[in-house]
Amino acid sequence: MLLLGGVALSLLGCGNGKPPLDSPSQGTITIAADESFQPLVKQLTSAYAGIYPNVHFNVVYKPESEAINMMLRDSARLVFSTRDLTKGERAVLDNRKIKGDVEKIATDGVALIINKANTDSLITMSELRKVFTGSLKSWSELKGGNQTGAITLVFDNNNSSNLEFVLKTFQTKDLSKLSIFTVRSNREVIDFVRKNPTAMGFIGVNWISDGDEPLSVELAKNLRVMGISNKENPTTREDYFQPFQEDLGMQRYPLRRPIYIVSREAHPGLGGGLINYIVRDAGSLIIYKLGLWPTIPYNREIKLID
Repeated sequence: MLLLGGVALSLLGCGNGKPPLDSPSQGTITIAADESFQPLVKQLTSAYAGIYPNVHFNVVYKPESEAINMMLRDSARLVFSTRDLTKGERAVLDNRKIKGDVEKIATDGVALIINKANTDSLITMSELRKVFTGSLKSWSELKGGNQTGAITLVFDNNNSSNLEFVLKTFQTKDLSKLSIFTVRSNREVIDFVRKNPTAMGFIGVNWISDGDEPLSVELAKNLRVMGISNKENPTTREDYFQPFQEDLGMQRYPLRRPIYIVSREAHPGLGGGLINYIVRDAGSLIIYKLGLWPTIPYNREIKLID
């Protein structure tokens, strides 16, 4: 009788007209992510799907605000972003009785890249602030500047997290005085900078920081990554820092930013499985391999047996 009852319950569960819920080891979900995180998201989701063959991720890359809106509209289960939800965005989930979850998974950096022919690879935050207020317009105005010509600021998208982060950092409201050029992706920023010696490009550093990934190595060719100093009058090269692992982790690189996963998952499903893998399992090794700084380092305990 117990066996028959169990079968009956199982049949009722299958016949309620609803598709079966996904779990940490099976199912399909959609993830939205800012395009600047594409190498990171691709490696994390591919590694997890390699462990669980019945898992499938539909990843959509959008400007950050659009990616978050996809999650709010229930068009995506998770979103990778550089910020938590605003009060208004949180209210959307609250009104639908969805608790949601936010996990900081890593520290990332916005890298400033220039053409290999440009030897002006050092800049201060003070100089950058002047660039973004329109009071410093040419390379020759930088301290020790060797390059001539106007500085062209190149971003991946009008609504990208890279642009939003930099404008917020320097409290830039009026863009009319700036020479800003936008393309369609971080990769196109790299291509533009390669062809234009006066360009200053802004990309997510994970596009060029994985020394083991052939594409990352290829994209980094013929580029310089600028060093940035917080000091008003730096005296040595050691006063400048680049957006690579140690300087991100030790909080020395000025243009660092968090990476969050925001979830609207309402049951113990595939989204939660991926988050646990990233935060509490080997996913942090992938973050580390990509040259970023994981929020929780991977702790592998090794027991020695006599």
